[in-house]
Amino acid sequence: MTDCPLCRDDGGLLLWRGEGWRVVRALGAEVAAAPAWYRVIAAAHVAEWSDLPPAGQARAMTLVTAVERALRATLAPTKVNLASLGNVVPHLHWHVIARFDWDSRFPAPVWVPAQRGDDALRLAALRERLPACDAAVVQALDALSITPVQENPR
Repeated sequence: MTDCPLCRDDGGLLLWRGEGWRVVRALGAEVAAAPAWYRVIAAAHVAEWSDLPPAGQARAMTLVTAVERALRATLAPTKVNLASLGNVVPHLHWHVIARFDWDSRFPAPVWVPAQRGDDALRLAALRERLPACDAAVVQALDALSITPVQENPR
């Protein structure tokens, strides 16, 4: 579907692509206050969870769980938020977001207005840790029995 942004583009910094799914770290202004924001995205244009067969649902939850565990192990967040909304982009994807009690929206959802100012020093320190977190996410996903898809097989 060419007008769908998640069909057209990766949807963030591509970390891993496996059969039927990809995992990205979200980038841009929408995640500035919560930069440890990852997405597990269906490769096919599927709008609803119930459109997936049971095996696809199980695979999605395996991937979401692996990403969550990697975030918890590397960043020690106060909480990890999981969400699948699809109201703005009706392409099945899960948000996996590391949250901290100091973030400007905590404990409210990341989509609400900030309750206080950003903690610039803590955000900068968190951003410095994201490459290590990305590596942990990739390692966790590679350890699963899901076959990674190579971009340019030779």
